[in-house]
Amino acid sequence: MSNTALLERPSSAAAPASVASAPLAADLPAVRSPRGFALYVGLDEIKAAEAGVSLPLLVDALRRTLAELAPGAETHATVALAPHGSGGRDLDVVRLALHEPGAIARTKAAAEEETTVEEGGVVVDISRKRVLIDGESAAFTYKEFELLQYLVLREGRTIERSELVSALWQAQDDETPGERTIDVHVRRLRAKLGRYEDIVRTVRGIGYRFDRHADVVIRYGHGTPSPDRF
Repeated sequence: MSNTALLERPSSAAAPASVASAPLAADLPAVRSPRGFALYVGLDEIKAAEAGVSLPLLVDALRRTLAELAPGAETHATVALAPHGSGGRDLDVVRLALHEPGAIARTKAAAEEETTVEEGGVVVDISRKRVLIDGESAAFTYKEFELLQYLVLREGRTIERSELVSALWQAQDDETPGERTIDVHVRRLRAKLGRYEDIVRTVRGIGYRFDRHADVVIRYGHGTPSPDRF
């Protein structure tokens, strides 16, 4: 794929009349009208380089695309910075760094939640990369936590074994598991969850799923996953 490719000009004929004629913000009061939009892009320099691009190159390509589609539009690009080693999804870090209201609200809610001491149940602390079981820190390995976190951040969605392998293990890893080896990792994870092992559910013939559970609290902290995480 060319790094300089521009988006295709949208065709007005392709949109149904009901959609094309609908106002962009029909539910807003009449005194308000859209003046622009913000597009948050979660991508660090390492991932960009792996894709054969860079952040400045992407910004330039998007600006040239917009200049072709809407020459009168003004643009402004801001790069969101975060300390090295900070946790959280790139997109969520960007939203928080740029003071997106929804991200700030979720972060405040998570901070308030952390002031509550749980005496029982499971606490999956995404920001600190730890798991508490009945108030005690569980001895999860790095991969076990990454496996649980991957499922938690995709709550309610069944994840195939092949996706877990490709997402959690790199091709150059010495011990990249096969799809069936994932079952072994899940069994070890469940063993450490003890009486809460059923929070990781097996979907026969497909993979695994995490469903919201009354005994489980998820602490996101900074970089709270947004509703569009899927």
